[in-house]
Amino acid sequence: MNIQLKEILSRKILTEAKGYLDVGFTHSLNPYSGCSFSCLYCYVREMPIQKFKDIPWGEWVDIKINAAENYRNEIKKLRKKNNPVNIFMSSATDPYQPIERKSNITRGLLEAMIEDPPDFLQIQTRSPLIERDIELIARLKEKSKVLVSMTVETDREDIKRIFAPYAPGIKLRLKALKAVHDAGIPTQASISPALPFTPDFPNMLEGVVDHIWIDTLSIGDGSMGKRSARLGMPQLFEAHELSQWYQQELHVKVEKYFKKYFPDNMVRVSKQEAFPQ
Repeated sequence: MNIQLKEILSRKILTEAKGYLDVGFTHSLNPYSGCSFSCLYCYVREMPIQKFKDIPWGEWVDIKINAAENYRNEIKKLRKKNNPVNIFMSSATDPYQPIERKSNITRGLLEAMIEDPPDFLQIQTRSPLIERDIELIARLKEKSKVLVSMTVETDREDIKRIFAPYAPGIKLRLKALKAVHDAGIPTQASISPALPFTPDFPNMLEGVVDHIWIDTLSIGDGSMGKRSARLGMPQLFEAHELSQWYQQELHVKVEKYFKKYFPDNMVRVSKQEAFPQ
């Protein structure tokens, strides 16, 4: 797939957190606009950032080349007001999508954060590229609270290929997450959205994560499933004979299942408070 890449100067890099991020985060941070992983269920496809684009989602990425400079300026202003800074990176893109190998925007942001750390940083990704920056994240952890959250919607590669054909493989993600965990950095498996998985899924996460976050297409798309419906998710599940997994209360069943294997305080569901910072 050809990706249209464009370098841009962003006006700001920290955006006030609201909506589903209003669970302890103060800001979201997106090093890029657009995402080449192009997951079919991604709710950002239904947001204004894509609605007013002529290019399909997944085929364009804007690179915010002044992201680190903006961060340095903006956090200084926030600190003057004595405001807490709890950052979710990222809410509408992946900070470790393939272009990051060359552009190093996320890496530059981490370097800036080591100089002037936030109170808390959650890195949300589905890319094993995060292994590259383990040393930087470990240095930031000495100054700030950090959580690396890896999206693992399922443990089935065949399911991943249906819903997120351009995203990295599940085994590669879990390998990277283990490397982060082994480096002493707190980790989370984000089962978001929960897709069909095997009974062995919890065992694959044992000893790899400190937290498990559960989300579904019904409660996690910002419109109680309406965006997911507009994206054709019910039809996609039906086409692959998976309709039994497309349920309004799926999160209840998934939470109950994972709590058979992990302590209650390790497992949270979207719409609850985030894990303690």
